[in-house]
Amino acid sequence: MAWGEYPAEYNPKVHGPYDPARFYGKADTPLANVKVGELTEWLGRRNLSPSGLAGGFSRAFWRWQHKYVQPKKVGIAPFIQVTVGAMIFFYALNYGKMKHHRNYKYHW
Repeated sequence: MAWGEYPAEYNPKVHGPYDPARFYGKADTPLANVKVGELTEWLGRRNLSPSGLAGGFSRAFWRWQHKYVQPKKVGIAPFIQVTVGAMIFFYALNYGKMKHHRNYKYHW
């Protein structure tokens, strides 16, 4: 699959209009139904290539868009989610600088 093309598994006659939030490959056992002993086999069936990971992130983004951003009546949830995500991201970026400014009760 090249950039900008439909997945190879997508068939417009069978699936109808293309939905970027849907996985068109063969259905597999959901993670919640996998037993601990079968976890390595289940992980082995995942597509961990860069294009497979990009496709997974793209589907997750579009599912989030369809649920929170694109409905007719959008609430405040997507704005709070983006704000909290940005706060966590920038905290992680600046943690190395902030850890030197801690206030300790006892100084050694």
